[in-house]
Amino acid sequence: MTDHRSDPSSVPFNSRARRPLFTARKIALMASVVAGLGVAAIGLDSFPGGFGIVSSPAHAQVNNDVSKAAQPTGFADIVQRVKPSVISVKVTMGDKAADASDRSDEGSDQSGPPMERFFRQFGGPEGTPPGMRNHHGGHGVMMGQGSGFFISPDGYAVTNNHVVDGADKVEVTTDDGKTYSAKVIGTDKRTDLALIKVEGGADLPFAKLAAGKPRIGDWVLAVGNPFGLGGTVTAGIVSASGRDIGNGPYDDFIQIDAPVNKGNSGGPAFNMQGEVVGVNTAIYSPSGGSVGIAFSIPAPTVKNVIAQLKDKGTVSRGWIGVQIQPVTQDIADSLGLTKAEGALVSEPQANGPAAEAGIESGDVITSVNGETVKDARELSRTIGSLAPGNSIKLNVLHKGKDEAVNLTLGQLPATQEANADPAHGSDVPRLGLTVAPASLVAGAGKNGVVVTDVDPKSAAAERGFKEGDVILEVAGKSVANPSDVREAVKTAHADNKNNVLMRVRSGNTSHYVAVPLGNG
Repeated sequence: MTDHRSDPSSVPFNSRARRPLFTARKIALMASVVAGLGVAAIGLDSFPGGFGIVSSPAHAQVNNDVSKAAQPTGFADIVQRVKPSVISVKVTMGDKAADASDRSDEGSDQSGPPMERFFRQFGGPEGTPPGMRNHHGGHGVMMGQGSGFFISPDGYAVTNNHVVDGADKVEVTTDDGKTYSAKVIGTDKRTDLALIKVEGGADLPFAKLAAGKPRIGDWVLAVGNPFGLGGTVTAGIVSASGRDIGNGPYDDFIQIDAPVNKGNSGGPAFNMQGEVVGVNTAIYSPSGGSVGIAFSIPAPTVKNVIAQLKDKGTVSRGWIGVQIQPVTQDIADSLGLTKAEGALVSEPQANGPAAEAGIESGDVITSVNGETVKDARELSRTIGSLAPGNSIKLNVLHKGKDEAVNLTLGQLPATQEANADPAHGSDVPRLGLTVAPASLVAGAGKNGVVVTDVDPKSAAAERGFKEGDVILEVAGKSVANPSDVREAVKTAHADNKNNVLMRVRSGNTSHYVAVPLGNG
């Protein structure tokens, strides 16, 4: 029997002629094996006229190449310099705070300060607010923890108000493991800042607050005490600025993506110069852990608030005595404005600085001391950052004319809320509202008309009208009964207006609403 595999006669003539030592297929297989092994034992050495196989290890060549490549710059030098200024803050609370905590931990609860409600909804990176802290020891004893940082060598330190709020005892642990007792010097709920001071501290490492805000895209380092693991450093960038998270009229948060978790509250966010650009105070987190969206109080706000807390233990804010709202595009069109900018005065408060200076409902405040006012929130922050007693200049658009108004700031007082009672009234078809004279409804006052019913499918419903609201003006004219409202709407429709501007009071606050005109 003939073995055709070894019989040259079984190979076609054109294949037998000058058969090479290695076939093309074998060479390809060898090449693939060498590539798969990462050229562990051999390398290619170039020489004039071709390549030769050499026995030098390939990894030596790879290592040489890597050593020549540019290495990324780390944060170790900055961390080594700033980390000693960061502290862990531990608090102990008694029965009263613990009881309040139990009440506020209900999932659907909407009571308490806005910052606390925010944490219950989205999660907080703390030393959490009441209701999210840990219970230890006997009945009613509650402990929490957060972060902070020294701002002076004699032991003054910054943290969050919600970290130390209601604390009976505050302890501070430094980066080198030393523990100090501390006392609360002052707190400010509106910005969620607190100033504390350690007892017996001297020549302590401290951090410097930056003079301005960082730019979007700048590097930041967050240092703190997440989950009780002191001295943890994370890095990221500034991802947004001027964030409003619904905490109050002074919201102006920096958003960062450096991981921030529970226990980081009150800790600093450093820039690459080792300056504090923000105080970490909140995170957006459906699960309670970091998802890369954290909010920091900007350094200029911290500097202003802490200076007042150190001086007198409280914060005093300027006040001009107006209720304001944003200028929407609809409102801008109704007022004949080319841009939807500035702060619309919905109502000056009686005997307030603005009212005494002649500012009226419907005026638009466009600048403060020559600085343009972008929107209502910016006006609130600007005025609130100024001390009571200061004289300021406002530019106001009054009945289509730009006027300058000088006034002296008062001090921000406490506010209250009230509601009007609904009643039956007459329909205003184009708006989808039923209204009645306010003078006929108990508690509604003497002026305007009360909304007694709202068509849920109407434009008014879309604009937020509800039973009990009081319409004070329509198209710049005071109204006292349903016929006044209908006549003003009819006139606006005849003038080919797309919407009609109304001044509405809800509770004890008033605002303007531009309502689209229907076809009824």
